[in-house]
Amino acid sequence: MNATPPIAEFRDIHFAHGPRQILRGINLKVPKGKIVAILGASGCGKTTLLKILGGQLVPAQGSAMMDGQMVHELDTDGLYALRKKIGVMQQLGGLFSDLSVFDNIAFPMREHTDLPEDLIHDLVLMKLHSVGLRGADQLMPAELSGGMARRVALARAIALDPLLLMYDEPFAGLDPISLNVIANLIRQLNDALGVSSIVVTYDVSESLKVVDYVYFIADGVVVAEGPTDEIAHSSDPFVRQFVDGRPDGPMAFHYPAVPMAEELAV
Repeated sequence: MNATPPIAEFRDIHFAHGPRQILRGINLKVPKGKIVAILGASGCGKTTLLKILGGQLVPAQGSAMMDGQMVHELDTDGLYALRKKIGVMQQLGGLFSDLSVFDNIAFPMREHTDLPEDLIHDLVLMKLHSVGLRGADQLMPAELSGGMARRVALARAIALDPLLLMYDEPFAGLDPISLNVIANLIRQLNDALGVSSIVVTYDVSESLKVVDYVYFIADGVVVAEGPTDEIAHSSDPFVRQFVDGRPDGPMAFHYPAVPMAEELAV
């Protein structure tokens, strides 16, 4: 993908929730300045990877690297400092419901910097302008449409000019127009700010329009990967099932169970 050191990397990551094994040896890289998509069915461990990279979860085996640091070996102060380099757009936005749009964007600036309030004011308006919502700064989250809320969440994610942006299901639940707006903003902001991005999603068609490299995850491992153009034209059965939206294939429609006749006979 890239000869330069990646901004983030997962090496042989294993993780389990109790007896349920989620990740079984994940290896993937996020090159500097690129957008990487992690695709897979719901529950395959995509969000778990983001939480491991952010230090919320610790892998049972393997290592997660961010900006040359091994995340799970950092102490509290080191992890706190590292998180300032990461912007996160959570599922469904994750805005503070009791704070205005302006205060949502200002929150990380007030929390992590000593900037004067007049400078924070100007920076917040600049961030909102970049997502087309400068005029909505005094609205409350309850007054926003779904697409607007995602754009505010995106403005908050870039509030501290991070090195890495992580998007957790950014397209879920959006109408086609809002979805296209968010997808274009992800691409435009990544290029304009010179950051790197991870897009975790199950929306194959939309992600293929804006990302540079794709990883497919199933059964806790990477089952396919490649540049976007190669993935779009791949003949790999797993890739084709996802790209074409086929209900059955390498990922079976039916959850593992005893044969129907055997169960009905009980």
